[in-house]
Amino acid sequence: MVVEASIALEETFSPPADSVLWNKDFLMGAATAAYQIEGAVAEDGRIPSIWDTFSATPGKTLSGDTGAVACDHYHRWEQDVELLASLNVGAYRLSISWPRVMTADGQPNQKGIAFYRKLLTALRAKGLKTFVTLYHWDLPQHLEDKGGWVNRDTAYRFAEYADMISRELAGLVDSWATLNEPWCSAMHGYGTGHHAPGKQDVVFATQAMHHLLLGHGLAVAHLRANDPAAQVGIVANVGRGTSTGAGDADQRAAWLFELQHNNWILDPLLKKSYPSALWELWPGAQPMILDGDMDIIGRQLDFLGINYYFRTNVVSDGKHGYIEVDLENVERTQMGWEVYPDGLRHLLIGFHRDYPNLPPIYITENGTASDDKVVDNEVNDKNRISFLNRHLAAVDQAVKAGVDVRGYFIWSLMDNFEWAFGYVRRFGIIHVDYATQKRTLKRSAKLVADFLAKRDAK
Repeated sequence: MVVEASIALEETFSPPADSVLWNKDFLMGAATAAYQIEGAVAEDGRIPSIWDTFSATPGKTLSGDTGAVACDHYHRWEQDVELLASLNVGAYRLSISWPRVMTADGQPNQKGIAFYRKLLTALRAKGLKTFVTLYHWDLPQHLEDKGGWVNRDTAYRFAEYADMISRELAGLVDSWATLNEPWCSAMHGYGTGHHAPGKQDVVFATQAMHHLLLGHGLAVAHLRANDPAAQVGIVANVGRGTSTGAGDADQRAAWLFELQHNNWILDPLLKKSYPSALWELWPGAQPMILDGDMDIIGRQLDFLGINYYFRTNVVSDGKHGYIEVDLENVERTQMGWEVYPDGLRHLLIGFHRDYPNLPPIYITENGTASDDKVVDNEVNDKNRISFLNRHLAAVDQAVKAGVDVRGYFIWSLMDNFEWAFGYVRRFGIIHVDYATQKRTLKRSAKLVADFLAKRDAK
């Protein structure tokens, strides 16, 4: 972001006058996910999820942390809505906990549904647009016991869940997203084992991806039928791949990295096919695809959510793939991820070029983890402010290059359970003291609120 030379990027949040951020129609929001903030894992009929099981398994998460209490949002949601509204943002992206709203025999759990109905009603009363994700990784454990996403039947169970919850909440949701980051669900859940359910087989991963996307396509039809006034889309995490190697094999390695990270999801959604080079990378891992599947997966989208965090540097492995090689002397977040804003600009422009039917885009997650401390009731998260400035500048550059980006959601509204990394990694613009559940607005939150107040006053 261009600022006066005398003002550091971490000290202000003031986009240049010609930035798309000054457009009141450009939606600014914050995002969370159910398992990461809600807690109350055994209350009001909620049934176990794969993340309950995984995080309770010794050695799977940092310090053995679980989402059992998290930010206690299930009990403190009214306070959290007030804090959110105080930021002057226009929208809130949340997810629904499938295990909270549906029983093991597929019936609605009205107590769980009532929680989301109250929450969404309160958000609407504050004038906030509601962006709801149906699946943010918390698969009911009883479905995983039958094979999880490797089992085609799970796609049909997901469609039933989408049908039920969209009937129950119709009229309270501005924008439905079926899945959050199917790449992570498939690859980290079933390929690398880093995430629940902790399986490690690339054949499982590719089959899980197909069933995730099939479930998405089946759900789209129900969402459109039950809530025709709402937008319907999906959220994909994307990554920039580059290589420090100068040879053709190294450059192809970088291309293959992006192929498996980005095109593996976007091609079936927007071209109704998987990239053939995937099976060069993963020989023999082609999923079983039935007639008609790709037409279901490729149903028209109203929007595409893009989550972006970092770049990955790779070189050829000397065979058919690549190996990751960390760059030295680059800025990294508390997660160890490289801060690389230009990757977001590059990818957005590339998607605009490569997919003629690319729907409007929302940046549904972008943010950074840092070791934030409360000092005199203040949190000066300079790294985050600089990160947001630079990534929003990258979005602005993409918009000026012709990409239809309609909004940006900061990850995350508050510090929370960061999956396998537990509670040490802090992504929030609101600090959470997990011992007391006290919330403290960080400097980043205050600067965003001030900017949006100025924008609203124009």
